Amino acid sequence: MYDTMVTLVGNAATAVEHRQTTAGVPMVRFRLATSTRRWDKERCCWVDGDTSFYTVRAWRTLADNVAASVSRGEPLVVHGRMRVWDRELPEDKGGQRRVSVEVDAVAVGHDLTRGTSAWRRVVRPRMEAMVPSAEGWVPEVRAPAPPVPPPPRGSAPQAPLDRVPNEPDWTSPEPAVGPLPGTAVGTEPGEAAGAASGSVGGSSPPPRTGVELGDKSPPDVDGRGVPAAIPASEDAVAGA
Repeated sequence: MYDTMVTLVGNAATAVEHRQTTAGVPMVRFRLATSTRRWDKERCCWVDGDTSFYTVRAWRTLADNVAASVSRGEPLVVHGRMRVWDRELPEDKGGQRRVSVEVDAVAVGHDLTRGTSAWRRVVRPRMEAMVPSAEGWVPEVRAPAPPVPPPPRGSAPQAPLDRVPNEPDWTSPEPAVGPLPGTAVGTEPGEAAGAASGSVGGSSPPPRTGVELGDKSPPDVDGRGVPAAIPASEDAVAGA
C-alpha cells in the first residue's frame, strides 16, 4: 500500500511537546493550523476561509531540531505522510466518534514568504569512549605492528620465511644407463683400463695360468681365446 505524501502550509497552533519513547527514541508532537485564503467580492479583499487542524509528529534528529527551533504561532511548511484515524471515544469521555488526521513529518521548516530565518548546523558529539558490555568485558585494542626495516644495501635478497622450498620432482624419468665414454661396446671398464695401462711401455698383462674364483673361462686361456697346451706330468711320460 502506498503512502499519501502531503505538504502543509500553516501556523503552529500549540507549543511543541518534546519527549522520549520507552525505547529512548526522541519525538515531538504539535498541532498545525492551516486556513484557506479567498477573495471576498463584497469587501474587495482577501479573507481567511475554514481552518483545518493537523497533528504533526516527528522522530529522532528531526524531533530534536524542531523542539529547538519552532515556537507557537510561527509560520511553518510541513512535508510528510498523512494518516487518517477514525475512532470512537470511550463512554467516560462522551462515547463520541472522532476523526483525526496526523502527519508523520519528513521535513519541517519556516515559511520564508512571511519572514526570515537563520540556519545553523548542529554537530552531534561522537562517542569516543568504548562502552563496556553487560559482563564488564571491553575488547582489547592492539597497537599496529612496527614496520620492518629494509635490508642493508649490497646484501643478497633473502626468501621470505613463510615460503616453503619446492620439493624434488620424483616423477621425472631416470637418466638412461649406457657405456662409459671412451669404452668399447662389449668390454668391461676394468679390461679397458688394463689394456690402456698395459700399452704403456710395451708391456702386456701376464697370462692367466689358473682358474680364479668366479671365473667361468677354461684354464690357461690366453687373451685371444685359444686354450694353451696342458703340460704332461712325469708319471704319464714314464708310462708312455
